[in-house]
Amino acid sequence: PSVKRVTFHEITKPAIDAAMASPRKIARDLVDAQQARSILDYLVGFNLSPFLWKKIRYGLSAGRVQSVALRLICERENDIEAFIPQEYWTIEAQLANSAKTTFAAKLHSCDGKKLGKFALGSQPQADEVMSALQNAAFEVSKLEKKERKRNPAPPFTTSTLQQEASRKLGFSARKTMSTAQKLYEGIDIGDGSHGLITYMRTDSVALSEQATTEARDVISQTYGKEFALSKPRVFRSKSKNAQEAHEAIRPTSIARSPEQIKSFLTSDQFRLYQLIWKRAVASQMAQAIFDATSIDIAAGERYSFRASGQVIRFPGFMALYIEGNDTGDDENKEGLLPPLNQGDALNCQQLTPEQHFTQPPPRFTEASLVKTLEEYGIGRPSTYASIMATLVTRKYVRLEKRTFFPEDTGRVVAKLLVDHFSQYVDYDFTADLEEDLDAISRGEKTWIPAVKQFWDPFITLLQKKDKEVSKADITTEKTDKICPECGKELVIKLGRSGRFLACSGFPDCRHTEPLNGDGEATEEPVMSDEKCEKCGAGMLIKTGRYGKFLACSAYPDCKNIQPLEKPKSLDIECPQCKEGEMMEKKSRYGKIFYSCNRYPKCKYALWNPPKKEACPKCAWPITEIKTTKRWGTVQRCPQEECDWENVLIPPVKKPAAKKAPAKKKTAAKKPAAKKTTAKKTTKKDA
Repeated sequence: PSVKRVTFHEITKPAIDAAMASPRKIARDLVDAQQARSILDYLVGFNLSPFLWKKIRYGLSAGRVQSVALRLICERENDIEAFIPQEYWTIEAQLANSAKTTFAAKLHSCDGKKLGKFALGSQPQADEVMSALQNAAFEVSKLEKKERKRNPAPPFTTSTLQQEASRKLGFSARKTMSTAQKLYEGIDIGDGSHGLITYMRTDSVALSEQATTEARDVISQTYGKEFALSKPRVFRSKSKNAQEAHEAIRPTSIARSPEQIKSFLTSDQFRLYQLIWKRAVASQMAQAIFDATSIDIAAGERYSFRASGQVIRFPGFMALYIEGNDTGDDENKEGLLPPLNQGDALNCQQLTPEQHFTQPPPRFTEASLVKTLEEYGIGRPSTYASIMATLVTRKYVRLEKRTFFPEDTGRVVAKLLVDHFSQYVDYDFTADLEEDLDAISRGEKTWIPAVKQFWDPFITLLQKKDKEVSKADITTEKTDKICPECGKELVIKLGRSGRFLACSGFPDCRHTEPLNGDGEATEEPVMSDEKCEKCGAGMLIKTGRYGKFLACSAYPDCKNIQPLEKPKSLDIECPQCKEGEMMEKKSRYGKIFYSCNRYPKCKYALWNPPKKEACPKCAWPITEIKTTKRWGTVQRCPQEECDWENVLIPPVKKPAAKKAPAKKKTAAKKPAAKKTTAKKTTKKDA
């Protein structure tokens, strides 16, 4: 019998009816490409993984894309460890116009030349400029106003959905895809089951005519006609190996707003649907328009400061949605500037030199790793979630605060692959292989020669390395340390729990020492005055990954562990369970928090100190005290749905510098200096 295929990218009755009415033949090229991809993955995994079992330990795995992702994470960690911070200084002036409206400006140029980031590389250099500016007159030398326009981001692809759900919702890639799958397959919204979004495995940023028409109607009705476009905005994919067989990820009916179906969705489903809906609608909204102002201020004869600000004249798509970013920077942090004209004299109220240090490259988050893999053209976005999950499951990496840290085993595996199979974990090679697979899907190449071209040199190299590389070469590292028991050399070995020091005289000498993260021996445990409440043995003070803790000296017979610093009682009843008591505790990262002592039965917790005083608005039994530089100290209700707060201590404003009275000129005295405040920080300059 003749076999045909029907394709659709949304599970709705009209889409399925249309697909059934237009069946097509099986696309042999697409079948061949999928078959080649599957075979290549099997060839790499089924042959390279057993090699790792023999050379490192059983249970490890390697993969065509997985190993490249691991290399990215490990090389980033190497860059961070090798990074040497470089000092630099900036100088900021607090200036006021004739109406005494203040604004900030930063030192920008000297003798007409723009100052580079490291122009002031030390405090003496900054002090020299500060001295030169003490009696300088400040005057507006140039004022420039421009109109800036900003376009919305395109509707979601698989990759951008994973990135944005990570940034905005805190979802892992796996959680994003599983939640999207449920929205795609269909949910009962009162009148039967409906597929709520289009297919979520796509590289396309295109929207159908029906979708753009619906979006225009929704925008006009909700925001006004000035926010809608006269004709649809068309996007083009920027992905290196985009496969645009499907539409972008969008709601199957844009007229179906998130609020209309909220009661039928779980919290995660609603949040993801809302994100997809907003992104799709915003992509068809008008540009945002800004009035941007840049002001150059002459300071004396040699120096110039610059202040920038921008104001949203027309919000456009930003009234609905603003794309997130990986740095956390606020693109619109530039604020208002007071009315100024060229030639206006300004009063310098304060000069502030500030020390900075360059920061190492950031570790990968799920969002930034997905973005990097896609930019390199490595793998398919639909597989990224499972790849990252495998890296964590294999304990090659760990996720802390949504950031990837390579484990010892992962770094050893990555080094082995880079040292001995560099071609197969090379970024360009992997991307080129992906391009070959795409060429097969387009009918430009045949799959068997492509697979053979990969397989023959790969298996030859693998057989060669199997003979050349020993387990000791990979898992043992020499040191200059001496065994305290037998005098032989200590070596670093890799165990199931990571690296440790061991005597090279094993098995005659079985001396071992734990290592900290820097490859140094950890401190020896010290006996404390505490007794184990479970068995009565003494408690040892030990050092772990997250600092010092108490552990029973009878281990492994007794595995009791306790924090070194005991939780402090606050004499406040837990407002949630009304049985426990609020305690001050420290997280494993050293941050103080406040939680119920009945944990895990009661999981009520706060980051801010609780106060034994009920909220006057909602009557919640406690309030909390929060202190920030921007808002000062406020007492507020900890309940998210309640907005009550009371300012206890207002924020401290920087005092304006007072001018010193004029003094008679003498040879020994210098003119009065403006007030300066030196700040030192290791944080990255904003």
